[in-house]
Amino acid sequence: MKILVTGAGRGLGLEIVTEALNRGHEVVAGIRSLDTNLEVLEGLQKKAPGRLTLLELDVDDEESVVKAKEAMQGRWEGLDVLVNNAGIVLAREQSIEKLEFAAAENTFRTNLYGPMKMVKHFLSMLRASSNPCILNISSESGCFAHAYGGDYSYALSKNAVNFFSAQLRKELSPQGFAVYSVHPGWIRTSMGGWEAPENPEDSARGIVDLLERKTKLPMDEAYMIDYKGQAMPF
Repeated sequence: MKILVTGAGRGLGLEIVTEALNRGHEVVAGIRSLDTNLEVLEGLQKKAPGRLTLLELDVDDEESVVKAKEAMQGRWEGLDVLVNNAGIVLAREQSIEKLEFAAAENTFRTNLYGPMKMVKHFLSMLRASSNPCILNISSESGCFAHAYGGDYSYALSKNAVNFFSAQLRKELSPQGFAVYSVHPGWIRTSMGGWEAPENPEDSARGIVDLLERKTKLPMDEAYMIDYKGQAMPF
């Protein structure tokens, strides 16, 4: 398969890239800048010659997304899987009385509008696949059932991502697309924190199993799943 992963420079994104390469797939690693922190990805390129492309891609910037799409069209005719993984956490500890709306707006720009821009511009490449898939990495914090008060910027942005996935599912599933929001678990990354109980390697393995259709997915109504393929309560 041909797979594009955003936010691939570290954390879960990097683990998904690594796992997909280990299974023999061709992967594009979308990263914000090609100027820094490329040692691990360049090492992966040496281990998987010809199967890993490093792509400068800032999902906050629509012009960057357009340029990335143009660059990929020159390399691949189609795309099988888009993993919208890039995300940020800002102002998590701020109460509603002290919430900085600049932080909220920045969070939505990356966590929601980023995936929307990616689908907008890469959908034509996905249509060239015989089995296209869009996975939006979300969070249980974006589910009504897991609302715990506070964390407004991040939780609300992920709730919006979940509804975006539902909207996409309604539009694209009749056209043969698989579309899901995926809760990756509470994993030990710079975003999840080092006290988290789960590791990103297990999450990445589960997510690649989903992409490969190895995991039996729930009924169509369950548009949000965890990395093991189990339906999430919304």
